[in-house]
Amino acid sequence: MTKSPLEEMGEPLYFIAANAEEAGFPVPPNPYGQSLRTWVRSLGGMQKEALVVSAATGTAWRFACDEGAHLGGFNKAPNPLTYLSAGMIASYMNEITVLAAQRDIVLTNLELVLENFYFRDGDFRKGSMMSGALPPELTVHCEADCDEQALSTLLYEAVAASPLNGLARGSHPSLFTLVHNGNALTPEQVTPLDAPPFDDPGDNFPKLERLADSPAVPDLITLLVDEDAARDAHAGLELQSPKLAEGQQLLHMHTRCVLRPDGVKEIFKEQYAPVAPSWHFLSDETGRAPDAASLISAGIGLCFMTQMGRFSHMAKLPLEGYRIIQDTHFSLGGASGKTGKAGEAMPVETHVFLDTGTDDATAQQILGVGERTCFLHAFCRDDVKAKVRSSRPAQAA
Repeated sequence: MTKSPLEEMGEPLYFIAANAEEAGFPVPPNPYGQSLRTWVRSLGGMQKEALVVSAATGTAWRFACDEGAHLGGFNKAPNPLTYLSAGMIASYMNEITVLAAQRDIVLTNLELVLENFYFRDGDFRKGSMMSGALPPELTVHCEADCDEQALSTLLYEAVAASPLNGLARGSHPSLFTLVHNGNALTPEQVTPLDAPPFDDPGDNFPKLERLADSPAVPDLITLLVDEDAARDAHAGLELQSPKLAEGQQLLHMHTRCVLRPDGVKEIFKEQYAPVAPSWHFLSDETGRAPDAASLISAGIGLCFMTQMGRFSHMAKLPLEGYRIIQDTHFSLGGASGKTGKAGEAMPVETHVFLDTGTDDATAQQILGVGERTCFLHAFCRDDVKAKVRSSRPAQAA
């Protein structure tokens, strides 16, 4: 059986890069507290590789990405939406636990359950498809030594304190530059970034080396069940999903997060619609596992790359090579960063490099359709205030 590109590389799905700067992946400026620069390249088909460098920590996390068989993938790595869901629930857990400690509220048996909903409408092949994001729903299961009002206030303010809140609330259309076959173009179908494009990054990923003395704990990410097993497990589930307009198709991500005794966040992600493999993640803000902002940034970049590649393939366009450099800018967390403010974020900035055997108009179309069909750029573009509820054992009884 032919091996996929990720299998041929023989690398773990996650690792900390030891030589990011020397390999051509420098630490970005940090004007907002948590700025991250993400490089993404295609490995062929649905498989991709991303490197995320955090200006706040200096750590460079390398991530791998794939899709399930329903999209022609090999099921060898999580899909992009999985990264966003894992990063989002990790960010919420960060702020909830820190804010509770700041208010001397003891939470026990804490478990977060997050539902993320997206939709798509239109015809991908014709370039008329449009993706959208709906408000996420967070349920917090716990016991707490405070009354219901204090717990409710804590949870709402913790969610607002998450840096991701800055992208979820309000509309933040992403900003782009475009370089086609080595020539800089002004993007026509998306909002241009008022800055010159970065230099073409080329392909420096093969130069990366794993950090030998890594602080990362074992089993950072593992496959729980493959696509067939997930389909069997989800058969007959009665899901409470949003009602969509006629012709719209739903994507439903279900994610659960608990804390290990050592404080590392343990995340279990399932995809209900369409069914995809289930994954187990670890996340941490001290370097033992990928931090929330790095997971979020990886997800946005990987999703956009996936959509450009899918459209080009389905429309039979001669896309010979494509890669991006993406900057995400978040504030520190309102609780975890001790700012006492709601989380903030700047619009995502993406530098797109396309190599094609076609004209500039087609390159503009690839970029435009990629942005319109990217579920995570839709998350930034749409106002998706999270719905939050708590559930105590007494309530569930």
